[in-house]
This record gives sequence, C-alpha cells and structure tokens, in this order.
Amino acid sequence: MSSENGPDQGGAQDAPPEQLALIRETVRKAKTPRAKPRTWRGAALAKELPVARVLVDKGVLHLDRYFDYAVPEELDADAQPGVRVRVRFGAGRHRVRDGRREGGGLIDGFLVERLAESDYAGPLAALAQVVSPERILDEELLGLVRAVADRYAGSVADVLQLAVPPRNARAEKRASPQPLPAPPVPGPGPWARYEQGAAFVAALASGGAPRAVWNALPGPRWPEELARAVAATLASGRGALAVLPDGRAVARADAALTALLGEGRHAVLTADAGPEKRYAQWLAVRRGAIRAVIGTRAAMFAPVRDLGLVALWDDGDDSHSEPHAPQPHAREVLLLRAAQDRCAFLLGGWSCTVEAAQLVETGWARPLVATREQVRDAAPLVRTVGDHDLARDEAARAARLPTLAWQAVREGLRHGPVLVQVPRRGYVPRMACAACRTPARCRHCSGPLEGQESASALRCGWCGREEGAWHCPECGAFRLRAQIVGARRTAEELGRAFPAVPVRTSGREHVLDTVSEAPALVVSTPGAEPVAEGGYAAALLLDGWAMLGRPDLRAGEDALRRWLAAAALVRPHSAGGTVVAVAEPTLRPVQALVRWDPVGHALRELAERAELGFPPVSRMAAVSGPPEAVTGFLGAVELPPEAEVLGPVPLPVTAAGRPRRVGAPPPGEHWDRALVRVPPGSGAALAGALKAAQAARTARGSDTAVWVRIDPPDIG
Repeated sequence: MSSENGPDQGGAQDAPPEQLALIRETVRKAKTPRAKPRTWRGAALAKELPVARVLVDKGVLHLDRYFDYAVPEELDADAQPGVRVRVRFGAGRHRVRDGRREGGGLIDGFLVERLAESDYAGPLAALAQVVSPERILDEELLGLVRAVADRYAGSVADVLQLAVPPRNARAEKRASPQPLPAPPVPGPGPWARYEQGAAFVAALASGGAPRAVWNALPGPRWPEELARAVAATLASGRGALAVLPDGRAVARADAALTALLGEGRHAVLTADAGPEKRYAQWLAVRRGAIRAVIGTRAAMFAPVRDLGLVALWDDGDDSHSEPHAPQPHAREVLLLRAAQDRCAFLLGGWSCTVEAAQLVETGWARPLVATREQVRDAAPLVRTVGDHDLARDEAARAARLPTLAWQAVREGLRHGPVLVQVPRRGYVPRMACAACRTPARCRHCSGPLEGQESASALRCGWCGREEGAWHCPECGAFRLRAQIVGARRTAEELGRAFPAVPVRTSGREHVLDTVSEAPALVVSTPGAEPVAEGGYAAALLLDGWAMLGRPDLRAGEDALRRWLAAAALVRPHSAGGTVVAVAEPTLRPVQALVRWDPVGHALRELAERAELGFPPVSRMAAVSGPPEAVTGFLGAVELPPEAEVLGPVPLPVTAAGRPRRVGAPPPGEHWDRALVRVPPGSGAALAGALKAAQAARTARGSDTAVWVRIDPPDIG
C-alpha cells in the first residue's frame, strides 16, 4: 500500500509535493470569477459586438423603445438577433457593482440586434439568459409589428404578444418537416364563373401581385375558390396566407385545401389547436417548411416565407377585430402586409363592406364579380314582408309570423331543412321615425338621437347636443318610435306550430357546423347558421328591425351582410330556394338583398359617408374613461389642427353581472366617451398625438384608466 492511500496519512503538510501542487492549482481556479446566470458579475463580455439591443416585454407606452444590455461571453454564440432572452429590468443607477448594473426583476424580451457599442453612457446590465437559440423575430416581422403599433397608437410589445405565440419547449425541440416542391398550376375551376376569375388565378400562378375585392356567388363553393387561389400562389414558388372569421370557416377551407393539394402543404393556426400544436405549426411556417397558412385572426401575423398572397374572408365579421390592445383589425394588418411585401391581396365575402368598396373606388384594388346572369342563377328568390303587410295579416298579429312566412316554411319542409334566422337579444333601442323608420340623427354631427327618461327633448349620443324640434328628413314626419329589440321565443312558437318536425337551434351556447338534408327547422342567431347538405329549401329572416335599428353607423351594412350570409346557404331559385325577409321593403339594405347587390349598397354608403365625413373616408378615434380623466386627456393632447372633437358624452353604465364589452366601463362606474375625427391623410398624425399623450400619462404614473382606440367598430 502506498503512502498516498495509507491509514497513517497526515494533513496537507505531510502530503507529497504532487498532491500539494494539485491543491494549489484548484485554489487558483476557484479564485477566477465564474459566470452567474442571474447577474453575470465579473464575467467576461463577448469579444465582438458586446452590446445587445433588446425589446423588453413591457406594454406600457412610455417604455416603447429598445434597451441596451451587455452580452456575456458564455452567451455569445446563442445571443443572436431574433432569439428570446430574459433580462433584468428596473435597476437604478445607484445599483452598480464592478461596472455592471444589477438588480431589477427578470422579464422576457427579444434580442433585436447586436452592436459594437451603446449610445447609452451609463453602465449596462448583462443579459440574464438566452431562453432559446431559436430565432423567432426577424426584420420583416418586426417591421410589420412596428407598423401595426404606429397605426393603432399602441406599443410594439403588445403587438408582439399577438404576433408570436407562447413558447413550447417540446414543440421547439422537434424538427419541422421537409418542405415539399411547388404543386402544379391549378385550373380556374369555379373561378371561371367570374368575369376576371380565370385571369386572377393565372396572374397568381405566374408570380404576379393582383389586388382584388371578391364578391362571392351564393352557394358552398367559396372554400374551393379560395383554395385554388392559394394553390396558384404556391405553384409560383411563393407563400400564401388566408385569414377567416371562425373555426367553422377554417375547417371548410382546410378541407378544400387538403382535397386540392393533399396533406402537409398548409398549416392551420387557430386557438383551438392547443399551445404545443399551434406553436409547432407556427415554427414550421417560420422555418420555411410550410408555405401556406390558414387560420383565424391570430394568423394575420404568420411569418410566411416569400409571401405572395394575403387573403381575408368576410372582413365585416366582428371576429376579425382583435379585442386585446392595441385592437388591430385583420383587414388593416393584411393591407399593411400587402404593401410591405408587395404581394397579391384578396378580400372576399358574400357581402361588401364600405372599406372594400373604398379600395375599389380609389383604384387600389380591382373588382372580382360575376355577371348578373350568374348571380340570378345562383341566388334564391327573396321576398319581403313590410309593416303594411303585417298590419293586414291576422296571422302575423296573433303569432308574430306573417302568412307568407308560414307558407314558405310549410312548402320548404316538403323538400328539406328550413333556416330561421333570429336576431340576438340585447340591442339597445334608439329613436326612429314612426312613419318610415329612418333612424333619428343629430343635425350637427349626424350622431344617433336618444330619448331621455326625464325630458321631452332628444339628445345626441355623440356630441351631447339636445334636439327639441326634430323632423324626419326623408318623409317630413315629426313622430318618433323606439326601435324593435330582439326576438321572442321563436323556437318554441315554431315547435308548437310544426309538432311533427324536429327543431334544432344554433347559437352562442351551442353552434352547429352542419345539418342533414332531412326536413327540419333550424333556428339560428346571425353568424351561427350551420351548412345544410344540399342547401336549405327555404329561409326566414325575422325581425329585420332588430338589426336595422341598432345604434350604430354600420347597422344597415351589417344587417345586409348577415342576411346575405344566411341566404347564401339556400338553394338557387331554379331549385326552389326561397328567402322571406320580415323588413320594410323600401329600405336600402332590404332592396340590396332582394336584388342581391351588396356592391351597389356599399358604394352608396361610401358616397354618403364621404359627404358627412364618416369613416372610412375620415379617420376616427374614441377616448373613453372617467369624466375628469377624459377631460384632462383631451386638454393635454396636441391634436392635429384639422381634428374635430365630438363630445364627450356619457356611456351606458355596465350592469353588475353582465358581460363587459371591450372598452366599456367597469360595472357600476360612470364613464364618458369623446370621438376625435380627422380628414384623409391625417390618420398617422392623430395616432401619433394620442400615443404621445397616453405615454405621458403612464410615465407620470396616473392610476386612472383612459382607453384610446383607433377606428372603433361601434361609434353609434
């Protein structure tokens, strides 16, 4: 046994020289500063580009800028532009040790770029951690996020939370599939039914960037048409992105794309997919493994490589408006992407919004429509029942359904299912002419007039002015009436009237995707109509006043869009399809439904809004909050000289226990709202002024909430 291992071995002074040398070397190594992931105190910095510019995940406006951090040498390889990092934020100048700033809480962020030196004169804190070496944020996506933040007076961090899904480590470790070669050029298929449909598909396949507003023919073929546009773009070697309003529409487009291209050529991005699957699909798109994306509004930021087409279906649907700050609309985001990437743009739907009509009127996009003969062949017969008919109809007074509707239901049930569209409950009534039902509006700003409980005069819901001598500009009448609100027990009444026929309902609590072709009554709220196999034999559009009388500038446009969406599910007139609309036939939206002319309706609405200075011709913003806060905000903001402030006026108080709408006051609180509008060309100046004022408020630490929303969807 050697002396090194013997039992009589003494202390370090008795150890052989070799062991003493080993102990001394170990002590010397222990004195060398070791990197500490929390502070990196004393750690060496990267030899090249030792400064990291970081976008921290702080959504407050006064911190909407980049911050510089030092890059430790051990993180040099992974700390590349676009990766997720963690940094310490909030340490003051007094918390400096060995030339490094320390302290502050750990927060997430994105590394934007590496620099040789910082323009900040003080000491820099070090990066705390590189969360993952996966490069998520590139210059293209960052540019889009910045443009959206500026457009909506928001912060880049808030937009990034919408654009980039949360990280999932398991999905990140899995390799994405290998990209498939470009598919063959598809034929025009059902696009041949449109005047310029075949040329549009050919332009996409040849690498062009056509921009079109597509007024789809009624019927179930729109998913196939959308799929062929995507396939033509893929055939040119470019990527495609299509955004749809809900999961049911995404499922139809998914089935059409799979039938046309097969599996593995497109990704589906929806919130229902779950965090791991959604992030895995998003990474496959980011890595270039998949070139086509369809999904709901979250997909509008999908990082598609070599983007060649952005498409949006039914831009008037409320689902396209993001409820989280800064509340961007999918249509506007895709318009920014089309301009940024110089790619093709397709805006489609059965109806036509005023914004879509403006794109065509300004020449930015071309119309993609069918001939009148094709429309008449594909559309059902539309009949109307007005107030005059209801007054003479005993059945309508007794059971709320006119005789014509009963006859249409009875005849339709002989051949298949019948759809009954019932407006949602809860529309707030406003005042309208008792003779012609024209909504009562303010003579000063054209806002909606409201009746007051304790006064005979009317008050404007926008500017707050009282109106004591109103008369109808259409018919000259002086009498007013409250608008009709909601529907009452429709499903129960129909079930009693047709006891041998099954009655199915589709609404917020339970939405049906499809129904069979067997005879049945399908009662649905707008937007929840299921697709019937072979189409519906007939459809009833009840209580038209409930939608036309909504206190909103878009009431007529939205009512027509919902009616057309339901009527498009009905069989063509040649196959016996009939639609009965219970609404005054002389009104413009009802006439557009009868003629199936949504484009003409949108053009007339656009002309009127241009004359009155309404959006989208003008840009508008809503400022809401407690009265004192709104008044102080409006006094501090430096608005453009041409800006016009309407109000402020009180907002309806949110009742306790009822769902709170985005931007509405908390239950029981009294808020005011002011509208600020500017003429065309001043929208960027308005957004910049509001963002600067809001940033100044947050920097001062104001604890009173003030909501600022650009392009509010409901302005009264």
